[in-house]
This record gives sequence, C-alpha cells and structure tokens, in this order.
Amino acid sequence: MNKIILIGNLTKDPESGSTQGGVNFTRFTIAVNRPFTNSAGERVADYFDIIAWRQLAERCAKYLFKGSKVGINGYVQRQQYEDRDGIKRTSFDVVAEEVEFLTPRSTVAGGGAQDGYTPNEPRQPISDMQPVDNDDLPF
Repeated sequence: MNKIILIGNLTKDPESGSTQGGVNFTRFTIAVNRPFTNSAGERVADYFDIIAWRQLAERCAKYLFKGSKVGINGYVQRQQYEDRDGIKRTSFDVVAEEVEFLTPRSTVAGGGAQDGYTPNEPRQPISDMQPVDNDDLPF
C-alpha cells in the first residue's frame, strides 16, 4: 500500500504548467513540522514536493499561495533521471489525490469573495428562522 497524508504550509507560490499532451499540473512544496524539537529547542520541519493533476491542479493554482495551510492525501512516486553531468539521480514526489485548503478564507486575498462568500456579510436574523420540532427529524 502506498498512501501518504500530510498537513503543512506552502514554502512558495505554486508553479503551474501542462504536459505536451495538454494535461494541466501544479507543483508546490510544503513544510511539515515534526512533533518534537531538536536539542536546541527549535522546531524541525520536513519538506515535501507535491504535484497535482488536471482539475485539482487548476484549483491549487487558483487558490493556493505561499504560506497556505493544506492537507494532502496521496501517494509517493519515485522518479529516476540523469542530471546534466550524466549522474543518475532519484527524486520522490507526493502525487496529490485530494487537497484540503485549510487556510481560513478571511486570510485569502479578497476575503474569500471569489467564491461568493464574504465573512462579514450580515447573517439572517434569528427571528426570521422557523422552529423545528425534534419529532420531525429523521434521526
């Protein structure tokens, strides 16, 4: 089984592109804090390279930015290649199957208004709500 779940923050803005076949992708790196500190009392982080494909890539490119907190559900993919000097190298990427945007909308540029939601918009007054009888609930 090849499954990975991570929660971390983007270290820089995502980079997008498309393959020669026209498939969209977005790459970004997240920093994930370890649950302990080092001997100097400093928090240690691990860095993971993430790649998202197709519609998920488009959403990531549109809504993520440096510092965004995300939850990633995906799998690890190993790549082997030769660098410019002919040396064989290996890299590991996390292929995102799901990305949960965890940064509050109020911190996103425009206050989240791009989704039609404004955090400070007036709420419906309680007096306008209809009472519900618990006996009518199906559970």
